[in-house]
Amino acid sequence: MSDPLRVAVAQMNSKGEVAPNLRRMSQWIAEAADDGCKLIAFPENAPLLASERVKLQQAEPLNGPQISTLREMALKKQIAVLVGSFAEKSPIKGKSFNTSVLLDPEGEIVAIYRKMHLFDVNIAEDTSFLESKFVLAGPATPVVADLFGWRIGLSICYDLRFPELYRALSKAGAELLCVPAAFTFRTGSAHWHTLLKARAIENLAYVIAPAQAGRHYGKRESYGHALMLSPWGEIIAEQALETGWLAGELHKNHLVKCRQNLPSLTHRRM
Repeated sequence: MSDPLRVAVAQMNSKGEVAPNLRRMSQWIAEAADDGCKLIAFPENAPLLASERVKLQQAEPLNGPQISTLREMALKKQIAVLVGSFAEKSPIKGKSFNTSVLLDPEGEIVAIYRKMHLFDVNIAEDTSFLESKFVLAGPATPVVADLFGWRIGLSICYDLRFPELYRALSKAGAELLCVPAAFTFRTGSAHWHTLLKARAIENLAYVIAPAQAGRHYGKRESYGHALMLSPWGEIIAEQALETGWLAGELHKNHLVKCRQNLPSLTHRRM
């Protein structure tokens, strides 16, 4: 069976200036590569976490400085990088995409996923979000990429509440599900662990969930708790509220054994 895949999962407290966030990401890419990791995953809004209006103003194309900087670091350190999401310019005036980009160790883009489920909610009387006011939803098409002999499925944050997406990803062969997020403190403390464990268990897949943590601007506060989960729903590694990165190993033989012993994916009747 194939060698284990050593993966780093980052937890950030991104703020409203791109340069410091990119410096931190570049530092952690280097550290994770030196630790023997083949992939490092960053959270949603990793290069810039600000209001939707500010993110729109600073939106960039895929060949802009943000992604170009991270492509150069991936190549320099020979490590794959999941840019959890960044604000990508869209063809619609007044709207950007919330876009996740997977880079291989040569710095090449191997997958692009634009968030399809937008966070339009009223969490409490004084707390509401309307992501769709400034963000354009991506196509309702699951995105799966091949890297290191693994099938990797992409998603972003609020997607986690839509199990049909992850079922579609597993049907497309996904063995590792990526959920970069900036979950609010209120929703995260209530549902984060439960939802992530459910997605791992029901799809018998590894899950990595890089996260934003702490206060960003105004009342905007993220829950943190970056996680790495096994196909059995076990927590391999977890970072509570501290920023930094954690590492763990994914074993293909363990995934295969779980799917053989509990072949629920072959029992589906739709």
